[in-house]
Amino acid sequence: MLGLMQTQPINLAAVLEHAGRWHGDAEIVTNSVEGGIRRQTYAQTLTRAKKFANALKSMGIKTGDRVATMAWNTDRHVEAWYAIMGQGAIAHTVNPRLFPEQIEFIVNHAEDRLLLIDANLVPLAVKLLPKLPTLEKIIVLTDEAHMPDDVRGDARWIAYETLIADQPETFDWVEVDENTAAGLCYTSGTTGDPKGVLYTHRANLLHAYASLSKDVMNIGATDNILMVVPMFHANSWGLAFSVPMCGGKMVLPGPHMDGASIHGLIEQEQVTMAAAVPTVWTMLLNHLKTTGGKLASLNEVVIGGSAVPRSMIESFDRDFDVEVLQAWGMTEMTPLGTLNRRKRHLAPGADMQAEYDRRCYAGRAPFGVDMKIVDDDGNALPHDGVAFGRLMVRGPWVIERYFKQPDTALENGWFHTGDIASIDTDGYMRITDRAKDVIKSGGEWISSVDVENAAMGHPDVLLAACIGVSHPRWEERPLLLVKLKDGASFNADDILGKIGENFAKWQLPDAVIRVDDIPLTATGKIDKKPLRQEYMDHFLNAEQNA
Repeated sequence: MLGLMQTQPINLAAVLEHAGRWHGDAEIVTNSVEGGIRRQTYAQTLTRAKKFANALKSMGIKTGDRVATMAWNTDRHVEAWYAIMGQGAIAHTVNPRLFPEQIEFIVNHAEDRLLLIDANLVPLAVKLLPKLPTLEKIIVLTDEAHMPDDVRGDARWIAYETLIADQPETFDWVEVDENTAAGLCYTSGTTGDPKGVLYTHRANLLHAYASLSKDVMNIGATDNILMVVPMFHANSWGLAFSVPMCGGKMVLPGPHMDGASIHGLIEQEQVTMAAAVPTVWTMLLNHLKTTGGKLASLNEVVIGGSAVPRSMIESFDRDFDVEVLQAWGMTEMTPLGTLNRRKRHLAPGADMQAEYDRRCYAGRAPFGVDMKIVDDDGNALPHDGVAFGRLMVRGPWVIERYFKQPDTALENGWFHTGDIASIDTDGYMRITDRAKDVIKSGGEWISSVDVENAAMGHPDVLLAACIGVSHPRWEERPLLLVKLKDGASFNADDILGKIGENFAKWQLPDAVIRVDDIPLTATGKIDKKPLRQEYMDHFLNAEQNA
């Protein structure tokens, strides 16, 4: 048949090949694990990736093998990551913040042959190694001078720089079918063991193309992008592909994600856009408030992982002239689902309160993501901004089935996200709650997310968690737990008054409790499971003691 286009095989290593060839002088800047700033260009990164690909081949790694990385965002992690995929193997990013039992489960479930690890995480691996029988070698992402003493001289442990030193600088990337797996990331989900999500070369490439568009990340070769969100969080939200694809300067924080370190990188590297979860930005804003620091170069921050408090959006805008772009997605979506940018007829006007209301939404889906809301029977609900139901998604970068699980993860071709949401006539999606977190009180629904965000607007509240607790009359009632900022005094009535500015009286928490800390998950989200366990009988006990 005449007129067909070329069918060149897709390998994600082509992204780094492009960056090294056409943006060879653009930098990857790393706040290194060993200490100090390290710089290398895309051209150097490409050469080093090919050296490591040769090393993998010499170690017998072949197409389909899993190679684990337990590492922070660094230049070595990036180049090794591309080498693994370019060599035909699967890069399995492991979150070092998981419980040791979870790490043991996912490494064994994935049957990883090699583990690449940062030097400061070696003690964790040493403890786990006897329980990880599939691992043949552990490669420490450092040089001989910085190899930890407790593994130095052990034949199973190799310094990365020693391994690649004498390898050839050329490598022919393996030709693979575009639907071949390239990456593996496990999600803890809501119950049971972690589940593996396999990313294909095709899905990641399409996802990266979409994220570069003006209505999504809107980045290019003149941007300096601070990639705080870790590579073990679904490929740094795709930035690990999209930034090299456009030739942007990649700024990597390593393990240094405190407010002072993040601010220092932004100022030193003239960062124009940054991406991280809300807890990181809370630390930055507190640091800036204490020091009087500025964000002169920064234009936008992309925030995802959990709902962004309105107070954070207002602070970035009012105090630093930085626009917050709220994003939503899932590991199962590679992970991009929505991002909040304006449509043509929604240009900012005099009513800034309405503008902030809109920015609190999770945003609109780009081309490549289809979404709808349904009731408990699977019936489609209207996109009127009022109705809310189970959020369903589908698209070329949405999961079909979990790794090693034969059954589909879909319902009639759609993936149930586990979120409760509404969608308005302009396509803006708003997460009302996680299905497991929404509070049902006397037959009426109360959004724990909305209550938490309202509480975070109080100047003394650092973190807030709202949970549904059993009640003798109303089935469930909201209980609010707050962690205060340093030096703040606790006033429950004052906090309830702040929430009451936007909530009916029956929606207000029945009690506010001050706590020393609020547990976070390995991905920086509030972990409500232990809170529910601890406070499950709070109102029942109060009734009995009355």
